[in-house]
Amino acid sequence: MLVIVDANEIFSLLIKGTTKSEAILFSNTIELIAPEFLLDEFSKNKEEILTKSHRSRDEFFRLLSIFERRIELVPKEEFKNFIPRVLELFPEHTKDFPYLALALKFNCPLWSEEKLLKRQSVVKILNTKELFELLKSKL
Repeated sequence: MLVIVDANEIFSLLIKGTTKSEAILFSNTIELIAPEFLLDEFSKNKEEILTKSHRSRDEFFRLLSIFERRIELVPKEEFKNFIPRVLELFPEHTKDFPYLALALKFNCPLWSEEKLLKRQSVVKILNTKELFELLKSKL
């Protein structure tokens, strides 16, 4: 199952992690993808995330290397044609438009805790609990 992953889910996993979010990350049933700019977001916030994390520096970077192997990054070039539609449909979601555009391109759900995103019906939004339950039902 293909799922777009929001940067905040990755940040949250690095900071505190939960059994459910880690099960999603390590699942062979779910293929995670994200816009390529996720790396930029992470680079800007890496030290802050590390400071907030309960993980040791080694554990933090080990988990980070797992993310790099598990999450396929998609260049903006591949979903840029969907951006105008997203901006038209969701003008209030300017910071989330790359994730929504990617979800439209691949016609797949977005893993996010963003409550505002749940108010629309064009892109399926799954929070961690919902995605974990879906994952359990496919086992």
